[in-house]
Order: sequence, then structure tokens, then C-alpha cells
Amino acid sequence: MVGQKTALKDDAASGTRPAPPCTLVIFGAGGDLTKRLLMPSLYNLAGAGLLPDGFSILGVDHSDGTDDSLRENLTRTMEEFSKDPTSEFHADHIDAKSWGFVRDRLHYLKGDFEKPETFAAVKAKVQGSAVFYCAVAARFFGTIVDGLGAAGLLKESDGTFRRVVIEKPFGSDLASAEDLDARILKQADEKQFYRIDHFLGKETVQSIMAFRFANGLLEPVWRREYIDSVQITAAETVGVEERGGFYEPTGALRDMVPNHMFQLLCMVAMEPPNSFGAEAVRSEKAKLAQAVKPIPPADAVRGQYTAGTSEGRDVPAYRDEPHVAKDSVTETFVALKLHIENWRWAGVPFYVRTGKRMTERRTEIAVLFKPAPFKLFEDTPNADLAPTVMRITIDPDHGVNTEFNVKVPGPEMKIGRVRTAFKYSDFFPNRPNVGYETLLYDCMTGDATLFQRADNIEAGWAAVDPLLKGWPQADVAFYPAGSAGPKEADDLLARDGRHWLGLDGATD
Repeated sequence: MVGQKTALKDDAASGTRPAPPCTLVIFGAGGDLTKRLLMPSLYNLAGAGLLPDGFSILGVDHSDGTDDSLRENLTRTMEEFSKDPTSEFHADHIDAKSWGFVRDRLHYLKGDFEKPETFAAVKAKVQGSAVFYCAVAARFFGTIVDGLGAAGLLKESDGTFRRVVIEKPFGSDLASAEDLDARILKQADEKQFYRIDHFLGKETVQSIMAFRFANGLLEPVWRREYIDSVQITAAETVGVEERGGFYEPTGALRDMVPNHMFQLLCMVAMEPPNSFGAEAVRSEKAKLAQAVKPIPPADAVRGQYTAGTSEGRDVPAYRDEPHVAKDSVTETFVALKLHIENWRWAGVPFYVRTGKRMTERRTEIAVLFKPAPFKLFEDTPNADLAPTVMRITIDPDHGVNTEFNVKVPGPEMKIGRVRTAFKYSDFFPNRPNVGYETLLYDCMTGDATLFQRADNIEAGWAAVDPLLKGWPQADVAFYPAGSAGPKEADDLLARDGRHWLGLDGATD
């Protein structure tokens, strides 16, 4: 049986109690996800005192290895990340006590995910409660769940739990998502599956519900009578680089929209749940996703970056990246116009864009409010007033800023623009976070609020399915690396008399 060590702290520094004792079994222990995200998250949880006394980690992979080699390899990568300011995890130094807590609980098992003896070996090592994490390529999700089920590893008894974490992409279209759901649900109950989306681990994303529902100033106007449109942006300056083999059959639409972008959409547009219980919140998110009208190709633009300049350096075109076809039509950018068919949002367009090699790194939700109904300033130089805009920023800064109209000091009635803003870092301690800490802790404690249910996943795929089936393969617009995307994306909004907000935070 996997060994157990002494707890780092009796209680968390935040006042939250540690998760219950369990074993975290990581399939894909030698992979990039384990190194870059899971280990730093466990390190941060250990530092916060949120890991339990009876906590252990069993890494499973196909390569030769031992407990000691796994510990040495992960210690080395943690130290490398601490010196790399571009990594998701960055710290001035590695705290020996926190990392020692995690390192000493690491154990290794060599095994083939497609062979039953691997799962028999896991069963021999794991007793009590367990979380099985599929940190592997999507093609292994169903295989691993089948293996766990056949070995009896998903059977729960009184006082113990067995849960499975499944990464994205969950399917590649509606049919494959439905097939995967049907396959895994033959092995265990829906409540045992935690479909993870790391966007929901970001503090700013989680705070959207509090921002909306805890402020009487906002909730009454968060609807079609007062909101003109909403823009949701996830722009990256990085390119595909070494991930061409994954990206070629995937593209920006599959990689980002049915999961990340739809989760942001659900958080900003869902109805208030009757409680913050997991099923109440997930039911409202599913209802919202199901209300999104399937997107016709006419309301979508896909683009691909060409050679250009990004962050002061020359970068190659997507077609010149490693493992990418020279005539590839895979999209690295997508812009969409969404319609939500419900009482609150009827007639309000939601514009979504995401892409690589863009001019700025920025993830945000921008809410543009309608003008006042009576044009008091119609016969003045201020007849065409800019709208009030509220921007909820998620990356790179976390905060909210609102831009609105005021009178410029002086004898004339002249209108000027001002901005109020706050950053979370100005009010709250900056705690180490790579986005998985809350998700891992919630999975161990059985809180599924931030995880996707089957109906939510399938609703996202249903909305984009017409695009996957109807986009002509040659219909891709090109944009130079380091730009804000293709002209066709601007045209998508221009036909409605609107424009994208600047990626630099400017309204114009």
C-alpha cells in the first residue's frame, strides 16, 4: 500500500480545513501537465496546509522508473520553474518544507494504460479513498475509465470515495462527447466524474458570481433592457510552437470555445442559482449553455497567423511551425457572434474571440451598456456619447474597470471619459496559484461546483457543431502575427454597427 506521512499543518493558514485523506493516482505522471501544473498546485496546497495527513500520490506511466527517480525528476523541474518567469508557476525559491511534504509522498508504478494488469497493480497499492487523474492524451480517457471500472477501482463503500478527473478536450465534436459520456457512465455514477477546466480555477473567474449576485447595484441592470452587447476575449501572444502535432487536428475552435469560452459565457450570463450548492450552480450553467443558439457559419470567422513580429521579435507563420502541414487550414483564431434564446438575453449579441500570436495577452469579459433612453445632449457637441463599458479582466491582471461619461470641468457642458478601476492585488494578498489548486482541493472534498457536468459539455458542443460540419476547409482568413486578428473579425461586428474593444484595454 502507498505510504503515508505526517501532515504539514493541522489546519490551513486560511482557516479552511485540510481535505480528507486520500490517494491521488496520476495517469501520465511523466507528462507536461503533471510537471507544470499538478505538482506546483500540490506544492501550493501543501504550503497552505490544505493537504491531509493521510495524503499520498501514485504516479503511473509507461516509462521505466522508481519512487526515487520520480522524486528526483519532479524536484528538478520544480526548481527550474522557480527560475523561469514565463512559466505558470513562478516563485522566488522552493520552500523545502512544503515541497518535502509532496515529494516524500510520491510513488511510481510503470504500466500500460491499455492492459488490465496495470489496473490490478494500482488496486494492490491503493486502499481507501482515491482520486484518479487522467493527465493523458484524450484518446486514453475512455480506456482508463474502462480499466478502473473492470478492476473494481470505482466502487465506493461507506466512508470512502472514488473520483475520476478528466481533462479537456472532452470529445472532438457533439457525437464523440456523447459517446464518451455514455462510455464512462457505464463504469460509475455521474457524481464520481470531475470534468476539469482550469479556467474555472482562476480566482477572477470564480468571483464573477459574487460580483454579479452580491451587489444590488449590478443585478437589476444585468439584462437585455440595459445591456447592448457583451464581448468575451481570450487573446494570446504565444504561438503554437512545439504543439503543432496536437493543434493541427484540433484548432482554436475545438481547443477553446466549447470549454473555456463557454465557461466564461456561463458565468457572466447564467441565471442566479437558488443556492451555491454544486448542483444548483451547475444546473443554471447547463441551462444557459443549452439556450445558446447553434452558430451558423455566417456568424463565425476563423483565421490563421502568418509571419510577423510578436513582442519585439520576428516569428514564423503557423504553417512554418514544427509538425504543421505547409498547406494547413487549421484555425489559430476564431471570432463568433452568439445568440442566447432566453428571457434575460434575447436580442443581446455576445461576441467571442480567441487566438494565438495576437498583439496583447488579454482575457476579459466586457459588458457594453445601452445609452440613456432620452438624448439630453442631442443638440450639443456631445450628441454621440460613448457607451458605459465594464471590463472584467482575468489575465494578465485580475480586476474590474468601468469607463463612463462625466462633465469636463469648465463653463461649457463638455463630456469627457473617465475610468474607475481596481486590481485584486491592491486589496487582497497575492497567493501563489497556477489555477489548479482550488480544483484539486474541491475534487478531494467532493465539491463539484467548478466542474462541468455532462449536459453542460454536450450543450457547448451542440452550439459549435454546425461550424464543425459547415465550415468550408478553404475558408480561413490570414492575419499577421502580432496583430489583433483578421479584418473579417472586424467586419463581423461592423455589420452590426459595433467594433471590438482594444486589446490594450482601450475602448476605441
